[in-house]
Amino acid sequence: MLNKLKILKSRYEELTQELSKPDAMSDQARWKELVKEHAQLEEIVTVYDEYIKCTNSISELKDMITVSEQDMRELIHEELTELEQKSEKLESDLKIMLLPKDPNDDKNVIIEIRAGTGGDEAALFGADLLRMYQRYAERHGYKTEFLSENMTEMGGVKEVVLSLTGKGAYSRMKFESGVHRVQRVPETESQGRIHTSAATVAVMPEAEDVEIEINPNDLQIDTYRSGGAGGQHVNKTSSAIRITHIPTGLVVQCQDERSQFKNKDKAMRVLKSRLFEMYENEKNAKEASARKSLVGSGDRSERIRTYNFPQSRVTDHRIGITLYKLEAFLDGDMDEIIDALIVAERTAQLSGEEA
Repeated sequence: MLNKLKILKSRYEELTQELSKPDAMSDQARWKELVKEHAQLEEIVTVYDEYIKCTNSISELKDMITVSEQDMRELIHEELTELEQKSEKLESDLKIMLLPKDPNDDKNVIIEIRAGTGGDEAALFGADLLRMYQRYAERHGYKTEFLSENMTEMGGVKEVVLSLTGKGAYSRMKFESGVHRVQRVPETESQGRIHTSAATVAVMPEAEDVEIEINPNDLQIDTYRSGGAGGQHVNKTSSAIRITHIPTGLVVQCQDERSQFKNKDKAMRVLKSRLFEMYENEKNAKEASARKSLVGSGDRSERIRTYNFPQSRVTDHRIGITLYKLEAFLDGDMDEIIDALIVAERTAQLSGEEA
């Protein structure tokens, strides 16, 4: 581990020198790559430096114990104990940092929310999930943008596609893919019976142009008149866009903007991300299998998380964690569960590395 860390630190120092050169920005593409790599190494090098400082201090204190008087030895021993505990923690952190990183973790994300089992109540729950992610984005400084939305007259979600833009967005949101189940008494329920409904969430890393090249000849692009809310503009112009990727059969449509160009741009962003995810999954059969089991069909029996309103409880079934703060969670206070999911993923990864 230490040899690997020395190599990383050496590379970090190389990059620091490279970026400080007067002509460093002359090649913008290369400069961006260097800055990105430098930033990725900075955190682990900082922890490594602290670890080396700590181990050096431990070595010095051990030398001092043998020549010090009794009173001084006790003080040294106390400090030594603290430093050894700190060293163990830093070593553990470094092991986790050295684990292979998901190359998509720093990407922006595209989130798709669809009503599943439960009719109008499922659509209303989809709207709750939409607001939850919007509030979470606000808390973390992510920028949100609707790429497509299909709402019910009651304000529920039939299907919504939105993007979250911000550093590390995918690393935190990727755990949301799956079926979310709600247990509550609907407003339309006159006898106070608890109903169970479901909505599906799919989270994809947003593909960059350099990663996905689409042959224009592979696309069928149709225009049609917008429907739904929109005043006089609705049905007046053919601004809505439907794009079909002929080789895969993927279909994306967008009608939210008045501009046909803007609708096409949004639809292409979603299409590229769906293709990127599909190609990534094809490379890794296990990942494809996990993805399928997570997203499922929207049936209430396939769930990753349950939101129980009568008990103000949210339970994540993958790691068996339950919180009794449903209102706060739905207001975007999701970090406790997301952090636990990250720890569980890293622990499983670490166990696999050590096996």
